[in-house]
Amino acid sequence: MKYRLLAGTGEKLSAIGLGCMGMSDFYGVKDDVNSILTLHRALELGINFWDTADFYGRGANEQLIAKVLQDNRDQVFLATKFAARGSNPADPTSAPVIDNSPEWIRKAVDLSLQRLGTNYIDLYYLHVYNPTWPIEETIGVMSELVQAGKVKYLGVSNISGADLRRANSVHPIAAIQNEYSLLHREDDQDVLPVARELGISYIAYSPMSRGIFFEKFDISATEKSDWRRTNSRFSGEHYDNNRKIAQGITEIAGRKGVNASQLSLAWLLNKNPDMIPIPGTKKVAYLEENAAATALDLSVAELAEIEAVVERFPNVGSKY
Repeated sequence: MKYRLLAGTGEKLSAIGLGCMGMSDFYGVKDDVNSILTLHRALELGINFWDTADFYGRGANEQLIAKVLQDNRDQVFLATKFAARGSNPADPTSAPVIDNSPEWIRKAVDLSLQRLGTNYIDLYYLHVYNPTWPIEETIGVMSELVQAGKVKYLGVSNISGADLRRANSVHPIAAIQNEYSLLHREDDQDVLPVARELGISYIAYSPMSRGIFFEKFDISATEKSDWRRTNSRFSGEHYDNNRKIAQGITEIAGRKGVNASQLSLAWLLNKNPDMIPIPGTKKVAYLEENAAATALDLSVAELAEIEAVVERFPNVGSKY
């Protein structure tokens, strides 16, 4: 496994992380047995950067990770998040709200520590920003968690370049986590330049655009509860468009002896050597494929050829 530095912290993170959300939420029925096997295999492969959030499975994902984390704490750089929660704290199934109030920050971190079975979190993210509470106030309270030893580094997620700059003015931000893939590169215009100027690492979630590049992907074959069924990139003309992109990527991948998903991940890694993608999976086979993509070198011409496929079919749909 190759490694990349987290901002100016000196921390070495695996060149790809492991997004754990789908193990407990959004992508159909859970499979805790295979998810646990995947977590153990990640350790064997040197994938030390694991990403979760208190909202994934309404706490269930943190509890799942704890089963492997507690005996391997020194091998894992753990990131989790707060802000999205149920509107009724007593009812995990209640409608979600975004809460970055000082009161909830202080409570949320303790709940995460309890579920994870650890006394510190390596990287603690503001998951989603609600401007009801100014971001300067939110980061100020989060910095208290660093001083208390509950958190080592701070991160933000799903925010703009301007808000990233505001956050960093209060306390050093180690990472910003936004969605980034071949299909969605909007952050090239705003967020990435700010992150690079400030020396903040960019963590890319959904780097393979939620699996749409899998050669045999068929949205109709997914479970009824799969969140992707509600997303525009997986429906109608957007879906047809994106499957044409997948076919074009597959043709290029075949010449390299890899699959389309690996090539799209390798594109991101080669195009952005300072970026860390966190593809998610709950299956060992897919984890191993993702890890192998870190060894794939692409030329400037190959990067351009891959991007040209997307440019031919621009009707990709929206992130959300």
